[in-house]
Amino acid sequence: MIAARIGRKFPSGFSLDAEFSAAPGVTVLYGPSRAGKTLLLEMLAGFAAPDSGRILLGDALLFDADTRVHVPVCRRGCAYVAGRDALFPHMTLRRNLLFAAHRSPRVERSRRVAEMLERFQIAALAASRPRNLEPRDSLRGEVARTLLASPKALLLDERGYGEALLRLIRETFPGPILLVSSDLDLCCAADRMILLNAGRIVQSGPPRDVLDRPESADAARLLGIPNIFECVIAALDPGRGSSRLELPGFALNGPYVPGHFRGDRVSVAVDPANLRVHSGDTERHPNAVPATLVRAVPRARTVRLEFSGGVFVDVPNEEFERRKDNRTWQVEFPPQALRVL
Repeated sequence: MIAARIGRKFPSGFSLDAEFSAAPGVTVLYGPSRAGKTLLLEMLAGFAAPDSGRILLGDALLFDADTRVHVPVCRRGCAYVAGRDALFPHMTLRRNLLFAAHRSPRVERSRRVAEMLERFQIAALAASRPRNLEPRDSLRGEVARTLLASPKALLLDERGYGEALLRLIRETFPGPILLVSSDLDLCCAADRMILLNAGRIVQSGPPRDVLDRPESADAARLLGIPNIFECVIAALDPGRGSSRLELPGFALNGPYVPGHFRGDRVSVAVDPANLRVHSGDTERHPNAVPATLVRAVPRARTVRLEFSGGVFVDVPNEEFERRKDNRTWQVEFPPQALRVL
């Protein structure tokens, strides 16, 4: 278990102020560039020192500002795989791994290296030098070398980790794993997710909870949700578990909003994939509003439709082909898809 409370201010004006814990399993750090994700890993590893706070790894105190404890990098037990290649270029892949296992007896050392080469599917490349390796294989080699040092925690900066490699790391290493990633699909494969922005933790929890239930407009924006609207609560009906929300230009029926009163101003977020589109020439649908199509932007598996008023809807390619000649449009807001922030 890692438990940390970290604070540091920089002359540039940036400051990091984060408190979190990471249990055994994968905790993913997600956020925009310059949010402080790599800096946080560097402070846990000991490459950078906070101004305030403390860091615990299990029962071991790694850093404490009040008592001036700062355990050196080599004694922390935190293995750090950086965001750039770090295999020794003058050694073969096997020699790189043997270097990490040098404290083991010779026979045991060779056996452990052979097992790790097989486990990470790079045994056929053992005689290769790093410059001849594909980035995928180089990364697997670095992770294997790191784990041979028997760390207590594993810190992984962003480097193109895939679900298969992450699953393999989790199966091999039983301790806490902190991973920096900008891939939301990969975040779903983690046990816990931390949203970080401008040096602050915006939200944390199980990945599915964070993705499906952002707690603030900031969290929704970090998750790439473009539909964020300011609105006023026009009515509340706790008996039916519903509310009436007035947005600029239209009103919607939404879920009941506990802890609020009629007239309160709130924000509503809704994922573009959870909205539906209809032809405006047919009978109106519940919770649907007329909309003018501004543009259609092709994506990998969907088409993103942008409507007037800043409303975005993602539809499958086939559906767009069927509807692209619509003269008029309606956008339906399913009440269960609305997230009141």
